[in-house]
Amino acid sequence: MEAPLESPKAAKLVKPRASAPTVRSVSGTTSSVKKRADGVTSAESNVSRSSSMKPTSTANAGSVQRRSSTGTAGKQQENGRSAVANKASPSLSDGPKKSRAVSVPTVSSRPSLEKRTSLLSERTKVDSVKKPAVKASPTSTLRKVPSLTESSNGTSASASSRRMVSNVSLNSPRSSSVTSSATKKFGSQTSSVDKGSSVLSRRKSSTATSRDSRFMMLPQVDLKASDELRLDSRGHRVRSLKQLRLTPKLEFVYLRDNLLSSLEGIEILNGVKVLDLSFNDFKLPEFEPLENCKVLQQLYLAGNQITSLASLPEFPNLEFLSVAQNRLKSLCMASQPRLQVLAASRNKISTLRGFPHLPSLENLRVEENPLLEMPHLEAASILLVGPTLKKFNDQDLNPSEAEIAQQYPAHTAICIRGGWEFSSPELAADSTFSFLLEQWKNKLPQDCIVKTAYVDQPFEEDPCHCHFSFTNLSSEGNIVLKYQWFLGGKTPTDFVPIPEELSEVYWPKREDVGRCLKVECTPLLNDAEFLPIFAVSLPVCPGTGCPKVINLTVSGELVEGNVLKGVPEIAWCGGTPGKGVASWLRRTWNGNAVIDGAEGMEYQLTIDDINSSLVFMYTPVTEEGVKGEPQCTMTDFVKAGTPSVSNVHIIGDIVEDITIKGNGKYFGGKEGLSKFQWFREKENGEFLLVLSNSIEYTVTKEDVGSHLKFVYTPVNLEGQEGEAACTTTEAVKKAPPKVFDLKIVGEAREGSKVSVTATVTGGTEGSSRVQWFKSSSSELPYDHEIEALCTSKISKTFRVPLGAVGYYIVAKFTPVAPDGEIGAPAYAISNNVVETLPPGLNFLIVTGEFSEDQMLTASYGYIGGYEGKSLYSWYLHEAEDDEGSPLTEASGLLQYHIKKEDIGKFVSFKCIPIRNDGIAGEPGVFIGKDRVTPGSPTLLSLELNGDAIEGATMVANRRYWGGEEGDTLFRWVLTSCDGTWMEIEGATSSSYSLKCDDIGFYVAVSCVPVRSDGVHGSLVLTEAIGPINPGPPACRSLELAGSMLEGGRLTYHAEYTGGVKGNCIQEWFRLYEGGSKDKLIANECLDLTLADVDCRIEVTFTPVREDGLQGSPKSVSSDIILPGEPKGTSLVLPECFEDNEVSPVKTYFGGQQGTVKYTWFRATEKLENLESDLVASSSEVVGETLVYKPSLDDVGFYLILSWVPTRCDGKTGDTLMAITDNPVMAAFPSALDVSLKQTSSDLYNGVCIYYGGYEGSSLHKWYRESSDGTRICIDGADSSTYEVTDADYSCCLLFGYTPIRSDGVIGEEKISGPSDIIFPEQLQFETLSFKGNQVERETLTVVEQIPSNETQEHIWHNYKKEIKYQWFASNESGADLSFEPLATECSRSYRVQFEDIGRCLKCECFVIDVFGRSSESVSAVTSPILPGIPKIEKLEIEGRGFHTNLYAVRGTYSGGREGKSKIQWLRSMVGSPDLISIPGENGRMYEANVDDVGYRLVAIYTPVREDGVEGRPVSASTEPIAVEPEIYKEVKQKLDDGSVKFEVLCDKDRTPKKAQVMGHLERRILEANRKRIKVVKAGSKTSFPTTEARGTYTPPFHVELYRNDQHRFKIVVDGDNEVDLMVQTRHMRDLVILVIRGFAQKFNSTSLNSLLRIEA
Repeated sequence: MEAPLESPKAAKLVKPRASAPTVRSVSGTTSSVKKRADGVTSAESNVSRSSSMKPTSTANAGSVQRRSSTGTAGKQQENGRSAVANKASPSLSDGPKKSRAVSVPTVSSRPSLEKRTSLLSERTKVDSVKKPAVKASPTSTLRKVPSLTESSNGTSASASSRRMVSNVSLNSPRSSSVTSSATKKFGSQTSSVDKGSSVLSRRKSSTATSRDSRFMMLPQVDLKASDELRLDSRGHRVRSLKQLRLTPKLEFVYLRDNLLSSLEGIEILNGVKVLDLSFNDFKLPEFEPLENCKVLQQLYLAGNQITSLASLPEFPNLEFLSVAQNRLKSLCMASQPRLQVLAASRNKISTLRGFPHLPSLENLRVEENPLLEMPHLEAASILLVGPTLKKFNDQDLNPSEAEIAQQYPAHTAICIRGGWEFSSPELAADSTFSFLLEQWKNKLPQDCIVKTAYVDQPFEEDPCHCHFSFTNLSSEGNIVLKYQWFLGGKTPTDFVPIPEELSEVYWPKREDVGRCLKVECTPLLNDAEFLPIFAVSLPVCPGTGCPKVINLTVSGELVEGNVLKGVPEIAWCGGTPGKGVASWLRRTWNGNAVIDGAEGMEYQLTIDDINSSLVFMYTPVTEEGVKGEPQCTMTDFVKAGTPSVSNVHIIGDIVEDITIKGNGKYFGGKEGLSKFQWFREKENGEFLLVLSNSIEYTVTKEDVGSHLKFVYTPVNLEGQEGEAACTTTEAVKKAPPKVFDLKIVGEAREGSKVSVTATVTGGTEGSSRVQWFKSSSSELPYDHEIEALCTSKISKTFRVPLGAVGYYIVAKFTPVAPDGEIGAPAYAISNNVVETLPPGLNFLIVTGEFSEDQMLTASYGYIGGYEGKSLYSWYLHEAEDDEGSPLTEASGLLQYHIKKEDIGKFVSFKCIPIRNDGIAGEPGVFIGKDRVTPGSPTLLSLELNGDAIEGATMVANRRYWGGEEGDTLFRWVLTSCDGTWMEIEGATSSSYSLKCDDIGFYVAVSCVPVRSDGVHGSLVLTEAIGPINPGPPACRSLELAGSMLEGGRLTYHAEYTGGVKGNCIQEWFRLYEGGSKDKLIANECLDLTLADVDCRIEVTFTPVREDGLQGSPKSVSSDIILPGEPKGTSLVLPECFEDNEVSPVKTYFGGQQGTVKYTWFRATEKLENLESDLVASSSEVVGETLVYKPSLDDVGFYLILSWVPTRCDGKTGDTLMAITDNPVMAAFPSALDVSLKQTSSDLYNGVCIYYGGYEGSSLHKWYRESSDGTRICIDGADSSTYEVTDADYSCCLLFGYTPIRSDGVIGEEKISGPSDIIFPEQLQFETLSFKGNQVERETLTVVEQIPSNETQEHIWHNYKKEIKYQWFASNESGADLSFEPLATECSRSYRVQFEDIGRCLKCECFVIDVFGRSSESVSAVTSPILPGIPKIEKLEIEGRGFHTNLYAVRGTYSGGREGKSKIQWLRSMVGSPDLISIPGENGRMYEANVDDVGYRLVAIYTPVREDGVEGRPVSASTEPIAVEPEIYKEVKQKLDDGSVKFEVLCDKDRTPKKAQVMGHLERRILEANRKRIKVVKAGSKTSFPTTEARGTYTPPFHVELYRNDQHRFKIVVDGDNEVDLMVQTRHMRDLVILVIRGFAQKFNSTSLNSLLRIEA
């Protein structure tokens, strides 16, 4: 059974006992328990479930220690436990055997005890029936996991967890038996004596730890999940995952308490959410198979032998990870973005180096690890994890540790992950900076040291500065710095570069709040860029919301007329940018004045601003309405602009006798006596001055037709002239014409004509214009009250239109001069309104030609009001005087189309006018003068149809118009290619058949249409068609002629018909007996060859006309072709060379050649007579084939070939012989298979095969080829062997062979393939040793010993490039050392660090030669490093130098682990060697007060190692402490006054230890002057003022401070006269004391030591 949870208090007090207790109430053997280990969990869970249902029962007794997934053993509660439970509590020293053993009693054990607990057992059963089972919560997220947890000391499982586990046991086949035994065990372990105390303790325990129990639970078996989703194989002794049925559907896998040692096969679980692998045999860190488990949420690896988590992959959904009770030495692993709980208790973790990035971690447990010895470990965890961390080792975060974490620099987490040893916050700033400097020293230029590297505290939307400074010890070049800002997370991790942020300042944005900043600084020296260093900031703080102006400038030139623009640089500090308040002020000698209307960011300078300076004031305002502090900036004095004038123009009409005015806009200060001039343009284009010093001018008669120019010369009050401006007018016009006596003449009646008469003045009248209007009023109206009847015209007469009926007629007369000048218009109106007429026609006419197919159109003029629907009709008359017949199809139309039937008749049109009111007028009739005539005979179309081929018929198709057609005339015409034409005789009909004589001509037809009355129309000629083509070509006969024997020639004779003969086609074929044939290439003749023997020859003739048209082909074949007599026509032997086959060139004739006999002869000399007998007797037979290959023996001899031609039937011809022109030539000398072989390490041999006659003195060469392909011949290497020299190293060797024949002929040089690259012997080490003391802070230098042989010494001296070093540090001391590399230590020397104390150092090195080869590495190991003498360096006191500031002593400690070092604060008077001790001040921090004013603060630091060894004390001091500036001003003012009074308080109850209460304080007046001081109690209504203390400043007068109370001080006049006073603030206390001491020192020469009651 698992022990219940303990309360936090009990957890701190209870410790595991040293010896294993015995269980008095339980009987049974250990072996029986081990056999039934699989059923233990079920038994325990059933008992736990019963106990949880009824809180009055306990289950503490006899519980055996059970392992937890977080690595702690179960412990017993201290409060309220029974005596049996106390004795039965197991200890941690029970060993591995007892870690799994659970004592399960048998049925026969202790029956008496079962009877005593039977009542409790029955009650438990009843409760279990009443209360339903607890449902299993889903395990998809940690937030939904039930309260199954460990206590703060690592115990596992509360009551609810035992109830949940009991559900699991119900599915086990052994659950029934185990449950009964467990129930008996439960009853046997419970006594009635401790019921009450047990129940009370359980309630307290579950209440105290229930909030955080979910973090330390064992994995809960999800009973809701189906068997497809869940696998529960706990305690089944599984050794391999292959024994299990793993499927991708599984989500909950429980493999706890097995024998698994490998994860092979787990890749299939790509959907698993909960995976329990606790208490197995995993050792090697091989977690790569888990990469497929992307949805994993809970992973339990507790109770294994895991040594590293480096290969654990990143899980995007992992929320719970338990790696407790393993052998981990660090927590280095991949980042887990959603991990909330990390349980790593009971491991060997001793460092935080490589701590992973866990942005969501809330609970971290590292109990029982060597890491716990680290001071302020909780603060280091807060720095590494960030603000998400809520619990550390299952306890809420310690507020003091959180405060300590805030005291560390921003880059501390980076240093911790990099291996920095965590130290106290007082030393962290210097220590971390030194750590970073050590890492940067190889990145920076030589002799360059980093002095500062930090970033200001960033605030939202407030400029954040970075500070980097370097010290360049060498004077070569200046260091240039480049910057790049980065944005990280809530902790200094996951930094991403911010685009375009490359300056020293960065403005954090709203989205940056809570995230850290990082800036990389890249130094550049002499154009060389080095690796960057960095600085990290604290998280960006939210802005105050109150904007502030960072910088305020005014841009623009301070000259009148220019526009100034205010440019504020604003830090919005978290507020929403809004529109600020801007205003401009004018600053003059007598004060500032607000400029009305100047409330924008821009302001244009005016004349009022001259000789004044402007003030731009800006107040930033956010959208929320928060105003910042207003800021202002002032400009220099505004200058007046240069006098100028713009927009110069003339006001007034440029007309004779009109006065005009010149005007312009002046600019440039105040205007003085500007100059004005008027000019008149002369005929030659020049201008004549007509008026000066006047802006007005009256146009005269002399100006008519000329241009006027106005010149404006600006002049300011100082008389400075600007550039003149001018404008020119148009030509001056005469006075416009005018109208007098305007009248309308005529009758105001519809359709009548009226006119106007008038008298025009203003010169001769030109084309005056008149426009007519109508008006409803008899009075002369305005233009907008009349309606126009026509446009303006020159004519003065007007016909009254219908639209004027009922209106008055208005005439508008516009006079126009001859030159086009227009005068003012005049108006005249008729006396009466316009009257209307009866409906009628004033004209009627029909237009159009009275001829066939023409269109007639009627038009008429209507008068008499508005026309209605007048009637139209057309008539056809046989005679002029008959009534005519109406044409109904044209009734109501104004147009009529004349038809063919109307020919010879008259056509008339009748119109009856009808007004819109229906009244009809007299009808009008129009009749044509002539009868309708037919149309002129015309051919509408003429086409020629038919093929232009000899014998075809051509037909002329036509379409006639123009009355009845008569005998139309046709003429056929032939046209040649050159354009000449001739008429075909007798061809007068509409068709014509083409004849043979027409071939090559074009044919056309002309037609003259003829009407039935004999009238002829126009001649029409068609386009010519052609040329006329002949008929198809044909071959009438075809014959063969010639000899039918091999070597003969065949020809053919063909007769052609069908037009002009073209290039006819003849084709020759060879016919075989089987019927197949081959096409032959020949023209008109065919020469018979051997291939034609025993075959027939066929010729095919295809007739082709001149135009390319082909006719039907015709063929004829010959007899069988016979063969000729066999003979050889030629035999030639080519030039012969050694080993080259000789192929004779021969020609045979005479049928098919049969088996031929060839004979080759070798002759010593060339024979002139090639008779067979002579050749046979003087030559040697060497071959009997057609092809012969001369050998080396034939060189220098002549070859003769004898050939007997033979036909296939055996018939032979005459023998033919041939001899070579020259003897057989030897082959060109060459080399075959040129290669080289290495016979020893330094000796090579060249090998080759000679060919080409007999070898002479061939040449040998050796070449050296470099890596770039350059090949050099080696001087003196001319034999077949070669010995390697130093010059050959890193090159390849090649062997060259030049063959030379015995006759001196030189062949081509052949070069072998390259050898392997030649290298010297490998560099070697003989021994490796250390130089230097193996003590902290000492420098160890590696000394190498090389072999003493001559070869190695030569190679080391000439070919050593560099030696690489790598230092290692052992993880622990002992016989079997394991080393870890020191990443940054790769030099020959190593300065021993503090971390190396007690560890062994190892240096591995290998040498690299100039060829890039590395030797085998050798190493040497030191003895354990000893600590150095304690030492403190770089001791300094930090603080601002005022008496109200806090001072801290900082230094770099070395010499082992620092113990309780001693610090003493003292005061030192300037110029005095004496030191005054400050009692009680021995800490690292010291808060100054007014007692320190004028003194130097001195801190003496005595370093002490943890074993008590002391080092040499070191001191540091400050500058003299000054008074805080604000207080100093007040003190100085009061000292200058010479007398001062202060209101103070006095404690009525003078008990020093009693706290000050406002009810005990009384008001006092403290008076001080240059001579004396006194304290007066103020009077009241019933008493007078009394003096409580009085005296001068002579010793023993002094003022004492209370260091533990910043409000109290004591004034001591002498031994019997002192007073204890109090003020409200420290500021007031400091002011009072400094004033008193100032009076004493300034005016009474009292020493400062006496005022402090200090004896020097």
